[in-house]
Amino acid sequence: MTKIDDVARLAGVSTATVSRALRGLPTVSAATRRRVLAAAEQLQYAVSPSASRLAGGRTATVAVIVPRITRWFFGTVVEAVEETLHESGYDLLLYNLGGRERTRQRVLGTANLHKRVDAVILVATPLRRAELAALTVLDLPGVTISSGSEVPGWPCVRIDDVAAARTATRHLLDLGHRRIAHLSGDPDDELAFTTHLDRRRGYQEALRSAGIEPDPCLDVESQFTIDGGEQATIELLARGEPPTAIFAACDEMAMGAMSALRDAGLRVPQDVSVIGIDDHDLAGMLGLTTIAQPAAEQGRLAARILLDPLGGGDLPPPAGPVVPGPRGVGPAGPSAAPLILPTRLVVRDSTAPPRAD
Repeated sequence: MTKIDDVARLAGVSTATVSRALRGLPTVSAATRRRVLAAAEQLQYAVSPSASRLAGGRTATVAVIVPRITRWFFGTVVEAVEETLHESGYDLLLYNLGGRERTRQRVLGTANLHKRVDAVILVATPLRRAELAALTVLDLPGVTISSGSEVPGWPCVRIDDVAAARTATRHLLDLGHRRIAHLSGDPDDELAFTTHLDRRRGYQEALRSAGIEPDPCLDVESQFTIDGGEQATIELLARGEPPTAIFAACDEMAMGAMSALRDAGLRVPQDVSVIGIDDHDLAGMLGLTTIAQPAAEQGRLAARILLDPLGGGDLPPPAGPVVPGPRGVGPAGPSAAPLILPTRLVVRDSTAPPRAD
């Protein structure tokens, strides 16, 4: 039975080159690819997927770790990562933590990834000290997505959450609103991501720059979900005089807020304006004003960064401008400067000037 080593000897290349050539990766020259294909045809070599991947000690698989795949942002990022990896012949191994401590310990607290993947993409998951130590031992290339999940030596792809929140709040201020509420993330959320802290900071900075001291009674914490936004708004309305505008830390919370306001007999935007962050797939249909973030592009850029050291990075450049930073290839050393992708204000029907009365 012909082996990949036989093809490599006949073509005069390494087994890793044979593997890359037979998988169609762009890092092999056209002349070398033709030579490998000719040798494989002459020897009637049938490609074994497992043998091809293991040539050179690689699995051609990238682990993607997300807090909860059902959330819009995480699902959008994973889909974009998968598409980009497949373009270069790599597979995706998804780890959905789902708020389950046992799953988190199995994935991040042990050597579970050892020899199963060539690299890791960590999405919005701040690491505990023991988890960082376990990941460091593996010495795998990696990229993180979203603020708060940085790993020393790994590039981080994200938006500027503080600036996005400032823009959202400033939009409401420019419309004339002064009593602006904020629906923020729950600090006790089992997902433990910290994006909501940056967005609260941006909200408060925008208010203070307008001479308004943030009112704790107008800041309600809840889950980053539609139900979370609905419950937070119900609590907000129960505290007394309703605000004239609500800035929700994500679009799903904003959608929940719009539902709760409607149930309370309040109109959007005539009585209360609402703005979110994301540009969720449903935002346009609901007329939700939002700060659009390039979720899919964050996934594509993270995958491109990983494919460079893995030998499959000959892909088109990212769609938008980024703030470049150094590209680390292992979890040792100082944190790399983040790669910041731009956001933009998308004005729809859910925001308007406050009523004259």
